Amino acid sequence: MNVNEAMKLLKEKGYKHTDKREDMLHLFALEKRYLSAKDVLERLQNEYPGMSFDTIYRNLSLFADLNILEETELDGEKRFRFSCSISKHHHHLICLECGKTKHIDSCPMDSIRQQFPDFEVTGHKFEIYGKCQECVTIN
Repeated sequence: MNVNEAMKLLKEKGYKHTDKREDMLHLFALEKRYLSAKDVLERLQNEYPGMSFDTIYRNLSLFADLNILEETELDGEKRFRFSCSISKHHHHLICLECGKTKHIDSCPMDSIRQQFPDFEVTGHKFEIYGKCQECVTIN
């Protein structure tokens, strides 16, 4: 997903084009990592001094509902990032220091399905948390 695709999808779904929405999406395009609503507020506060936390959260939830953003929870806080452009099923390694992610192409569900063939899986999420090589080196 990129900003143009996201704005086009919003328009197709009947949502208004606003500078705030576009600037939020540009922020996610630049960061390439999971961001909290607080991160977004801090980054856009100078340009939109009156923007509320609720406005940000509503837009983040909308973007997640439309699959523009992926959502995860880190340290009890929802975080968001652009949905992956990889259409193939995959999971992520997530650095807890800088928030960067890497793709994991294999899925642990393959072995679980073999172990429990009578269990109907309706969905799953698999993420591994730690520190990337750059953050380990810095600390």
